[in-house]
Amino acid sequence: MNDFRLDCVLFDLDGTLVDTAPDLLACLHETLATHAYPTADEAELKPLISLGALAMIKHAAAHASETEQTQLLEFMLDCYQNNIARYSQFFHGITETLATIENLGLKWGVVTNKRERFTLPLMDALNLRQRAACVISGDTTANSKPHPEPMLAACRQAGVKPENCVYIGDAAHDIAAGKNAHMKTLAAVYGYLKDGDRPENWGADALIEHPQQLQQWIQASLCH
Repeated sequence: MNDFRLDCVLFDLDGTLVDTAPDLLACLHETLATHAYPTADEAELKPLISLGALAMIKHAAAHASETEQTQLLEFMLDCYQNNIARYSQFFHGITETLATIENLGLKWGVVTNKRERFTLPLMDALNLRQRAACVISGDTTANSKPHPEPMLAACRQAGVKPENCVYIGDAAHDIAAGKNAHMKTLAAVYGYLKDGDRPENWGADALIEHPQQLQQWIQASLCH
């Protein structure tokens, strides 16, 4: 890895650090049922999570007017805020990965496009907020991913340099954001990939098929 010195591991939140799909889908289904819309296909909806709740609403209620979609969105977001971690859980191996990062004396943090009103309560519910060196949400900075601004804000908060960070995410805009900030990047192919996604073409430094593989990448980066 040449002269790379790893100081901090940054994670996307939904689809990378935490499997939030069960709560998001439950709230979407409740929204559709309450407003007399037909149930949507979860297999089609799950890959849209990285694009946000509005993308899920637009797919599930494609024939609704823009005004109706906005109303559905607000209902869904209120539902989600009140049930932020009812079913959400860490992806298998993440708990051990975070422990490994901390035991190695490295910092870690979160950079997500999720709004702060959801990010911080979720981090609190999972007892992560005090452990993270930085938490940057989609509305923490003026620009969100793939713009480098949130990545650079995370570095300032954590007290690290971008070139000493690696960012792992499950969407093309995650890898673009990391690269735009001159970080190493890893594509979490275990996350919420869409049918047309080709993570091998995103330009990431490596593809991560499970969190244990992230541990191996970290160990290798420290032994170069």
